[in-house]
Amino acid sequence: MMGRFSTAVAKRLLNGEEIVVVNAEKALITGSKDWLMEEFHHRRDRGSQRRGPFYPRRPDRMLHRSIRGMLPYQHPKGRAALKRLRVYVDVPEDYKDAPKERVEGADRVTTARVMTLAQIAQRLGGAF
Repeated sequence: MMGRFSTAVAKRLLNGEEIVVVNAEKALITGSKDWLMEEFHHRRDRGSQRRGPFYPRRPDRMLHRSIRGMLPYQHPKGRAALKRLRVYVDVPEDYKDAPKERVEGADRVTTARVMTLAQIAQRLGGAF
């Protein structure tokens, strides 16, 4: 679940850890497909093309923005925490052999109505 995962990562970033997230496209979001797509389209249609707000269409950037929303990124402490975060689609060569860690409770699904970030990105026209 993207929300539970994002809160855990944000907390660890604020504690000074450097975090690399891989397989961002596999993150889950709960809700019906129609409702989720309506929400993402509503976000993207808000504002203007020149002034924003600018919402990403790639899964790694969606997850990055979700974590950013849980940090005080407009203050130096939050900005420094955000610089310690790296989010990737799939697993880069540099991290193939690195030890991987799962966030406890983030993979618990309470409903059958879920979508992955990859599915949402494809429907929004994101290329990744």
